[in-house]
Amino acid sequence: MADVIDYKIFGDDMQIVEIELDPAEGVRAEAGAMMYMEDNVEMQTSTGGGLFKGFKRMLTGESFFITTFLFNGKGKGHVAFGAPYPGKIIPLDLSRLGGKFLCQKDAFLCAAKGIEIEVAFTKRIGAGLFGGEGFILQRLEGDGMAFVHAGGTIIKKDLGPREGLRVDTGCLVAFAPSVDYDIQFIGGFKNALFGGEGMFLAKLTGPGTVYLQSLPFSRLADRIFAASRFQQRGERKGIGGVGGDLLGGILGGDRNY
Repeated sequence: MADVIDYKIFGDDMQIVEIELDPAEGVRAEAGAMMYMEDNVEMQTSTGGGLFKGFKRMLTGESFFITTFLFNGKGKGHVAFGAPYPGKIIPLDLSRLGGKFLCQKDAFLCAAKGIEIEVAFTKRIGAGLFGGEGFILQRLEGDGMAFVHAGGTIIKKDLGPREGLRVDTGCLVAFAPSVDYDIQFIGGFKNALFGGEGMFLAKLTGPGTVYLQSLPFSRLADRIFAASRFQQRGERKGIGGVGGDLLGGILGGDRNY
């Protein structure tokens, strides 16, 4: 059984979750997620179940190691974990969700000691070949609290039996195992080449709960990369090639000119 933990979520767009621990209780988290911890909270870093589990986590893009924060004092101990980029933290009570939930790689933030974090491959080969971020998923399993992080605004959808929803593969955060997951090709030559939404969508069919995010990290990273390339290539070229480094530097805000 997983430890029974209490928690508080602070913040709005850059949230943290603070976990309250009783003596001998613990919480598991990916390496580097911890923000602060009080005295008598001890870190125990391991592969979380042997080398094989460590390698499986590496397949999802996570760290080979996982850290358990165990409270060995009296009274109450607290440890907090921060979200890696702007978005929201989603608390998942697995005891009320059938004991299992699936999430995108990199979504897992922390969970009560006793929750297993496993690799879950999608059911269909189509999803594996074309799903992009959706190919390798994480399965959270147990009867306690787990926390995942998603970017931007979070939307919760409760799909009825056979009710369908098509979403960008990167915008899918987490969903119940009862939800059928597949990848669909966007029909039409112009849609595929010029639609700007990618060539494939995730097809979700209920029943079950689905969490969506408005700002996948991959989309945020693409915008930052595009902006950095523009600055590197364009700021010092001037307008229409006139002015060269001088005009480009002035327009770019470089005070050295």
